[in-house]
Amino acid sequence: MASIFDQHAIDFISHSEAQTRRLGARLGELLQGGEVIALQGALGSGKTRWVQGLGQGLQVQEPITSPTFTLINEYHGRHTLYHIDMYRITRLAEALDLGLEDYLYGEGVCVIEWAERVAAALPEDHLWITFYHLDETKRRITMRATGDHHFKLLKDFQRLAFAMPVRHLPQ
Repeated sequence: MASIFDQHAIDFISHSEAQTRRLGARLGELLQGGEVIALQGALGSGKTRWVQGLGQGLQVQEPITSPTFTLINEYHGRHTLYHIDMYRITRLAEALDLGLEDYLYGEGVCVIEWAERVAAALPEDHLWITFYHLDETKRRITMRATGDHHFKLLKDFQRLAFAMPVRHLPQ
């Protein structure tokens, strides 16, 4: 079940890898291109499973795998999905040398694992998702939106994924 702990964030529990993928797919169904989704969490916390779901929601047909060694994988569906992994990046300058800003400000959907390593480069308007291990199967997931576009995306996701009314929030 989701709960709002502030007007720009939701916090919920995923009980399995399959549920994490399904929730990612719900978000993927809402994406329109131009979104930046920053993922943070320990190894094995569900980041790649979430991206696999996003791909499903974006109608990507090919298997989505972690780009830990290639750094960037590109997938084509309703919108291009750029799956970026910053695990091996030690300095922001390295990421910028890879052309990170082209992905961040492009037309596709940019999803970055280990985003805390490039947080300073993220656009002001983005969605930050943090994954926490609770036990072998359960994960706590928090989603925080900054900027109008991603705030609307977060509200729409909550409505779609949890079928809960979103309380009226001030403009």
